Amino acid sequence: MTNNPDIASPARTQAILNRYHLSAKKSLGQNFLTDLNVLNNIVKAANLTDADNVIEIGPGIGGLTEYLARSAKRVLAFEIDQNLLPVLDDTLSPYNNVKIINEDILQANLPKIIKDDFNDEHPIKVVANLPYYITTPIILDLLKGNSEFDNITVMMQKEVAQRLVADPGNRDYGSLSVIIQYMNNVEIAFEVPRKSFIPAPNVDSAIVTLAKKESIENEVFDVKAFSSFVRACFAHRRKTFWNNMQGLFGKEPATKEQVQAVLDNLNIKPSIRPEKISVDQYVEMANAFHSKNMI
Repeated sequence: MTNNPDIASPARTQAILNRYHLSAKKSLGQNFLTDLNVLNNIVKAANLTDADNVIEIGPGIGGLTEYLARSAKRVLAFEIDQNLLPVLDDTLSPYNNVKIINEDILQANLPKIIKDDFNDEHPIKVVANLPYYITTPIILDLLKGNSEFDNITVMMQKEVAQRLVADPGNRDYGSLSVIIQYMNNVEIAFEVPRKSFIPAPNVDSAIVTLAKKESIENEVFDVKAFSSFVRACFAHRRKTFWNNMQGLFGKEPATKEQVQAVLDNLNIKPSIRPEKISVDQYVEMANAFHSKNMI
């Protein structure tokens, strides 16, 4: 399509930044990926084919977008920074299967956009180098939305990635681990060193893949309420689970008896720490408390 070097090559990235007098905006979490091997591996991790439609978030100057355009059927890229729109018009001009949408992904009506722009039966995948300061809200928003994605492959801060995949008893295991793992199979595909970016961030990164489970053996009564319940259970990590339960339900004797009865029935000791409780146990607890009209 073009004889130019790849957009994400270090020399061309620097040339684009110089030409448009650009610098990375810390307020938008901008860092430009310049490791072509990493880009190839992201495409592989997402299992992209020319039958796939792709949602990208934060294309920047188009480095990853170019690789997505070469591999996928069509790419919709959400870019919030208006200053990057003319840059993307230039760098991605050789690719007629890319559309840039100047909108905040957290404010966008994604189901409508997908229906209007992907009006076919092809799989839809999310592939993105997420702004680190809003990684968690974006992931949760994608997962709770009405859109069905074949998989989600995203780059994020390594520490956040470790929280997503952490097992019970691990110091990284928390409410985010439980909420994400309840509905999804999650794994870290590979890690990305900070030197792979211009400018280099202060942290290392990781590529995480999320695929919605085909079936959930024990479903919760309501995902939103379950998420709120789990967050309350981890409100004070250094306290016992019983203390968190009192913070959630109060200290009335009758209520404490109900809480104790649920924990006894599930063989969960009140003295346990919240990070020691499995995802399945949180599901069982939430459903049990709901059956008693407590949540």
